[in-house]
Amino acid sequence: MSDKDLRINEQIRVREVRLIRDEGEQQGIMSTPEALQIAREQGLDLVEVAPQASPPVVKILDYGKYKFENEKKVRDSKKKQKLLKIKEIRMQPKIDEHDIDFKSKHVREFLGEGNKVKVTIRFRGRELAHTELGLDVLKDVLQRIEGDYVMDKPPAMEGRFMSMVLSPKSKK
Repeated sequence: MSDKDLRINEQIRVREVRLIRDEGEQQGIMSTPEALQIAREQGLDLVEVAPQASPPVVKILDYGKYKFENEKKVRDSKKKQKLLKIKEIRMQPKIDEHDIDFKSKHVREFLGEGNKVKVTIRFRGRELAHTELGLDVLKDVLQRIEGDYVMDKPPAMEGRFMSMVLSPKSKK
């Protein structure tokens, strides 16, 4: 439930509520104005935490602090997420040895950074008749990067392109 869904103080429009004190102990069922009065005496807010219950459950707490701690939890959970980028390396079937070395080095670097890599071979004109040459190039790249990867998608033709997707081996 997001903070926008929570009703506080006078926004609670039901006749009676189940009150929970700020220490967490249950106070029982009472009228809303009575619960609001108890919250006011403590200098805190009355926050509806379970509106679907019957009667709705309200809790006495400092709403500003509650909101801040929720936002902090959301920020922390976003920090722990790792965004996965897909890097693409493009080649042609008639690529030179040195160029394969160079591109393979880049593939290894991308995998080392924790990114997925899409290795693509582009066929032009009559090269489409010899797609096995592209497959050989992809196999050559796999040999050069050794076992630092997991193959998500094996080499396959998609129109004029043959591609495969590699992801880094998970570090335990």
